[in-house]
Amino acid sequence: MTIDTAPVRADAHDHAHKAPASTDRRRIRRALRPGAGRTHHAGPLAYLLLGIAALVSLFPLYWTVVAASTDNTRVAQTPPPFLPGPNLLKNLGIAWQDAALGKAMLNSLIVAGVIALSTVFFATLAGFAFAKLRFRGRNLLLLLVIGTMMVPPQLGVVPLFMMMADLGWGQTLPSVIFPTLVSAVGVFFMRQYLKEALPDELIEAGRLDGAHSLRIFWSIVLPIARPPMAVLFMITFVHAWNDFFWPFIALDMTNPTVPVALTQLSAGYVRDQSVIMAGALLGTLPLLAMFVVFGRQIVGGIMQGAVKG
Repeated sequence: MTIDTAPVRADAHDHAHKAPASTDRRRIRRALRPGAGRTHHAGPLAYLLLGIAALVSLFPLYWTVVAASTDNTRVAQTPPPFLPGPNLLKNLGIAWQDAALGKAMLNSLIVAGVIALSTVFFATLAGFAFAKLRFRGRNLLLLLVIGTMMVPPQLGVVPLFMMMADLGWGQTLPSVIFPTLVSAVGVFFMRQYLKEALPDELIEAGRLDGAHSLRIFWSIVLPIARPPMAVLFMITFVHAWNDFFWPFIALDMTNPTVPVALTQLSAGYVRDQSVIMAGALLGTLPLLAMFVVFGRQIVGGIMQGAVKG
């Protein structure tokens, strides 16, 4: 007895052709719905909240300008002044001269630039190794790196100071630079990004083409890792520029960074708060200029990293 399966095959064939057609029709109907594909604009409440947040964020900078442009008597008034005064250039000149900010800014630029570049390079290299390379003890080594984040840096001040003195780097910029050439936070940050954003297929394709690990890192990993590298560079640069604790211990007043140099403005029995605020404003201007110049690239890097992650 023979069973005729031709009608069944015909029905399956017709169903296979009808299913994509019905799927396409559903997509078309969704696209033609009211509001489909439109951009939703923020309402007045959202703009109001953003405006309030912007004012709260900018007010400290505005108050610094106001305090730096007045004199010490007006700063101490109740209520304090809220409009800029006529002494801004005068106070800036006094702060620049008394704190020797020219040399201090050069030192801070060298220290922050070298630390930021080194941290980005080594963190990206280590992050790639922890994220995509397979080697014995990888997880244990990663735990050790993360564990260093839990150790207070104050515990290593005395042995680190003695080590710098034994190397002959006491009171010099290398004593500030070398202990912070790489950070565990940067390694963990880059590892998390590359683990999600870097497909294993790209690495395998590179190996099939005969590329070794360093070639893969240079040609494949670095182009993908540019967004988080830009963010990490900016964060590290700002942190190194504003660091006070270790530079204050490792350097003297003849070779200071900006935060250390600003302490000279508060020395003595009488402290001119307007000059101190002028010095703080001068120390902040390079960071503000960097954000103005590279702000779009940094925000774009954050957004691109969020999309890829």
